Amino acid sequence: MDVLLLSRLQFALTIMFHYLFPPLTIGLGVVLVYLEGMYLWTKDPLYESAAKFWTKIFGLNFALGVVTGIVMEFEFGTNWAVYSRYVGDVFGSALAAEGIFAFFLESGFLSLLLFGWDRVGPKMHFFATCMVSLGSIFSSIWITVANSWQQTPAGHEIREHMINGQPFLRAEIVDFWALVFNPSTMHRLVHVWLGAFLLGAFFVMSISAWYVLRGRHLEFARRSFTGALILATICSLAQLVSGDLQAKSVAEHQPAKLAAMEGLFETTESAPLYLWGWPDEEAGEVKYGVAIPGMLSLLIHHDTAAEVPGLNDLDEQFGTPPVWLTFQSYHAMIGIGMVMIAATLLASYWRWRGTLFEKRAVMWFFVLAVGLAVAGNELGWVAAEVGRQPWVVYPTIVDGQAVGGLRTSDALSESVSSGQVLGSIIAFGLVYLLLFALWVMLLHQKISHGPEPVAPADRPEKAGLLAAAASMAAHEGSLTEESRGASSGG
Repeated sequence: MDVLLLSRLQFALTIMFHYLFPPLTIGLGVVLVYLEGMYLWTKDPLYESAAKFWTKIFGLNFALGVVTGIVMEFEFGTNWAVYSRYVGDVFGSALAAEGIFAFFLESGFLSLLLFGWDRVGPKMHFFATCMVSLGSIFSSIWITVANSWQQTPAGHEIREHMINGQPFLRAEIVDFWALVFNPSTMHRLVHVWLGAFLLGAFFVMSISAWYVLRGRHLEFARRSFTGALILATICSLAQLVSGDLQAKSVAEHQPAKLAAMEGLFETTESAPLYLWGWPDEEAGEVKYGVAIPGMLSLLIHHDTAAEVPGLNDLDEQFGTPPVWLTFQSYHAMIGIGMVMIAATLLASYWRWRGTLFEKRAVMWFFVLAVGLAVAGNELGWVAAEVGRQPWVVYPTIVDGQAVGGLRTSDALSESVSSGQVLGSIIAFGLVYLLLFALWVMLLHQKISHGPEPVAPADRPEKAGLLAAAASMAAHEGSLTEESRGASSGG
């Protein structure tokens, strides 16, 4: 088999498996901050019990995220040596910043988060939780900066160097902040954060809905579900706005990617927006498609008659991405996003009416809907990464012309054979399968055990009533004894 295809499949396997965990830890981190903040505010031990439960889940996902992320760094050197030389100056800076500002912050306070419940005060523990959550968000910043630079390079110069008498090109930083705030960084970063928050929220709602259906830990489940539902509703609506802004950025800086996402083969005025379809690259058309005329032109240029360039006119400068996979992953992501908006808005309405937890069919939907959140995150990355092919570092557009860039086919290591890559794919596949089985088993154990019970007497809002009832009972008992004594004495 082709070593290029195998290397791409290997990286896709490792990074897609790894990306099950980082957005989950980012989303759960926000949930933990909310729960501990509510505990400090209300002093209700139920919030503390919920925070302790979700912290255990967070720790499990954090561990899997670290383990699975290490592999990709080695792949840069083994499979993509030319790429590593080309982007080393850029990626070295971004990954060093990620280690200093994110990983050390996150891991430094992680022990307090996991094991400090009975060793530090509530305020200090809340501070540790905030730092861990902030660290996970910082980590996403620098990784997204590095990836965004590949999509829309800025702040660098391409310089030629020699090694063993052979010339090679290298992108070297000339303006660090231009690199960090390259044209797509902020749009992509917001989109990544919202996707992570959605995954964390839907994960919490899934487990909470399961408890509701089973009639277990009901008060914990309702509160956890409600908090996650608020986060999911806000983020699903915000994701729609974020996606629109990012699509405009893609249209400006990666026109071939946009054309592949929308199945636009010919440059077209009043370009249609396809709701679904089946792109046929040989025929140069989208078959069985349903489209809204002029809508793509309206969304991109705010003019239904505006011209949108097609793949046939862009191929010479940018090449043509795999259209079918880019189109389908992009449209599936959008479809999932619209389902999330509808589901969270309806659930919020029913929660406001007080009837949500009585609807078993809706609870079953949310048990399974975490799969939609996972798929939405993964498909978004598929559309973004497949859509920039055949480039691993996209060329910069200068005066309407593509300049620079590094093709994926030119980024491979020269000494790696297809047999070696295939063997590593099989090995990684088996290891990841075992890790996934271990994750599912441990997750099942923690969910089956559930949160620690909260004694009714510990609940502050009920403590006064219970104490008053006990006092009244004791007082009545003493009166009874006195009356009996008086009767026998008489």
